[in-house]
Amino acid sequence: MRGRVAALVVFSVVILVCAPWIGLSLNVEDGRFIFWELRVPRALMGALVGVTMALTGAVFQTVFTNPLATPSTVGTTAGAALGALGAVVYLEGAVEGATLMPLVALAAFVGALVTTLLITLIASLGRVSSNDVLLAGIAMTLAAGAVSTGLQFQADMAATFKAIRWSLGNLQQVGYQGVLVLLPFVTLTVVVILGQTRALAALVSGEEVAHAQGVDVARTRALCLGVGAVGVGACVAWCGPISFVGLLVPHGVRLYVGASRRLLLPLSAVCGGAFLPLCDSIARVALPGRELPVGVITAALGAPLLIWLVYRQRHRGP
Repeated sequence: MRGRVAALVVFSVVILVCAPWIGLSLNVEDGRFIFWELRVPRALMGALVGVTMALTGAVFQTVFTNPLATPSTVGTTAGAALGALGAVVYLEGAVEGATLMPLVALAAFVGALVTTLLITLIASLGRVSSNDVLLAGIAMTLAAGAVSTGLQFQADMAATFKAIRWSLGNLQQVGYQGVLVLLPFVTLTVVVILGQTRALAALVSGEEVAHAQGVDVARTRALCLGVGAVGVGACVAWCGPISFVGLLVPHGVRLYVGASRRLLLPLSAVCGGAFLPLCDSIARVALPGRELPVGVITAALGAPLLIWLVYRQRHRGP
């Protein structure tokens, strides 16, 4: 097992290092600028967002005891997108650029937290199956998406186009400002969640077993969901909603090293930090002369996996 873990870590680091080199040749006059000011910041941004989404997905699957639970499927991402879009539409003309970003991040966090708390409340009700939680999350996502579409119609054409591009997820960066903005949020999310690894490992066996081992289940859930909402909200506010990373990466890691949370949580973070930069590199070169939003690539990979997981869980029973 140690060999598998080491191989996975090394492979992820190699992918992250190689991601900025994927694309057209840099043997041009502006090659140095393209590499250091465009590609490297995008790779680092993708690493931060990938770490957050993958780790939060693994935690949500543990907390909700549902292999399909991710920030995308339980409505957290949609809630963050709704909050961020609302702040952009209503505050962009009234607030200066330097002040707007913190307000957008705050609005995204509030939206993510509200939807997450609602799903948590539903999950805590008696006689609610994991499928019911998933359906509630999908309903929350659809409702948030409908309100977001309504907000876009209130903006002018230029703002609407920007909102549509943003809603597909994008890692485009010039310089390292975005990396520096997201780094504290991502660090907080990773440190707090990994600090709860023992409690989350006990929670896998059931609440009664976790209580017997001295775990405060309510506190663990609230803490993990809260910091998860902080991380997801910050990533969505800056890069837009990027779906399915929290589904693809934890399931891939689980297939390779097993379901032990002591391995699954940190390795999901490591692999997520390589997976999203790789997807972004593919998005940059998939169409000659054009660039796809990275959310299109992750959705194309994640949607078939979600269908397969739903089918498998359906035949296994609740």
